[in-house]
Amino acid sequence: MSIGGISLATPTAAEVRYPDSDGQPLGETDFHISAILYLREALRWVFRRTADTYVAANMLLYYEQGNPQAVRAPDVFAVKGVSKRQRRTYKLWEEAAAPCTIIEITSSSSRLEDMGTKRGLYEMWGVAEYLLFDPLGEYLSPRFQVFVLRDGYYQRAALQADGGFWSAELGVVFRPVEEMLRVLEPETGKIVPGLGEAVELAVDQAAIAHCESERASREAERASREAERASREAERASREAERASREAEHAKREAEHAHREAEHAGREAARAALAEAEVERLRAELARLRGASQDH
Repeated sequence: MSIGGISLATPTAAEVRYPDSDGQPLGETDFHISAILYLREALRWVFRRTADTYVAANMLLYYEQGNPQAVRAPDVFAVKGVSKRQRRTYKLWEEAAAPCTIIEITSSSSRLEDMGTKRGLYEMWGVAEYLLFDPLGEYLSPRFQVFVLRDGYYQRAALQADGGFWSAELGVVFRPVEEMLRVLEPETGKIVPGLGEAVELAVDQAAIAHCESERASREAERASREAERASREAERASREAERASREAEHAKREAEHAHREAEHAGREAARAALAEAEVERLRAELARLRGASQDH
């Protein structure tokens, strides 16, 4: 190829530069940024133990080798069958795997491309699920729409009664909640918290755990004091029991002594009675002898 009579070599594939930034700022509202960042972190959390599912957000995705102009930056996309390694860009021909699910957080500046150019490209790539979400409900009606690939073309998917969508590709439920498109954990059905929410939840749980720890410590101290008091009471009761036992033993000895004294007194009384009787007998005999003497 020549320009102005100067021969130029056609750049090889290795010489083609694929920038990792388009130089444009991410000019979106807080609602859009929050929705994008939440979906990226929530899906990464869901697939944290899955080695071959990659989730990215607002990354330049090149889809035509040798043509750096053939590029898009989906808001959020997930790819199955590739590693989780960190990437500067995503090149379809190198990865040999197209996203299975793409989510666009649509806005006034992107809605025409989201529903037109991007939709056609994603069909061509074979993206099985294409999700569109309008956080404020200003441009889409309904604000959450899903298209699934059937026979090479996107067909509008029916949503659940609560407005959610079960993703057959990712095995999770997406559900609009206020200004966010939430991800529900497949195992529990609970909403996956965002990073800030998870930190706040962890802080709250740590505060609760701290309060519980302090309460348990106070309960342990109270139980310790109660145990000490019970121990003292047991010792006092033991001493009282020993004293009562000694007093009972003393009373027993006193009773035995009184019994012996009573037996002794009884014997003494019996002897005294015998002696008294003997005295009376002797008096009677003496009186008899005196009477007989007088008769003679």
